[in-house]
Amino acid sequence: MSDDRSIRVLLAEDQSMVREALAALLGLEPDIDVVAQVARGDEVLDAVRAHEVDVALLDIEMPGQTGIEAAAEVRAALPGVKLVVLTTFGRPGYLRSAMESGADAFLVKDAPAAQLAEAVRKVLAGERVIDPTLAAAALAEGANPLTDREREVLRAAADGSTNAELAAALHLSQGTVRNYLSTAIQKLAARNRAEAVRIARDKGWL
Repeated sequence: MSDDRSIRVLLAEDQSMVREALAALLGLEPDIDVVAQVARGDEVLDAVRAHEVDVALLDIEMPGQTGIEAAAEVRAALPGVKLVVLTTFGRPGYLRSAMESGADAFLVKDAPAAQLAEAVRKVLAGERVIDPTLAAAALAEGANPLTDREREVLRAAADGSTNAELAAALHLSQGTVRNYLSTAIQKLAARNRAEAVRIARDKGWL
């Protein structure tokens, strides 16, 4: 923490109006100082380093990197930085992924500013903060049934690529790609790969 004991916060959010509104609201708190703002996930680590950030607030959906990927990168490089992941969508799979990435808190973006500020203070004090509604949904949903490789192939297939294109991009054989997709479709009780992608995204499993 800085010498004046203010909490140095980074905001990572690709929607400028939302980011600026959050910064303005948090800036009203006497002990919080928003020292950096970025619009891309792949800018987070450099900004955290450059501004000696105490707590990083990371939106999940960002270009460059997701907030979950950025959280994992910061956790590996700067384990002392506290990480708060924010989401617009209450997808239960996101909570599990966020916790696995090393996040200290997981909150919905439209939570009251006072609640967000309190979460910043709590994680800095060593506590973990999780939105109770999201926690209950995650427990009810259960674990992600997809393996890392199935997620990778399904994510790559989201743009409509053919098996041949997927095989070339992922350095796999077409048969292997077909097997991964077939297994993922079966696990998700989907009719086809497009529906499997939609189901996995809705649950926060991709």
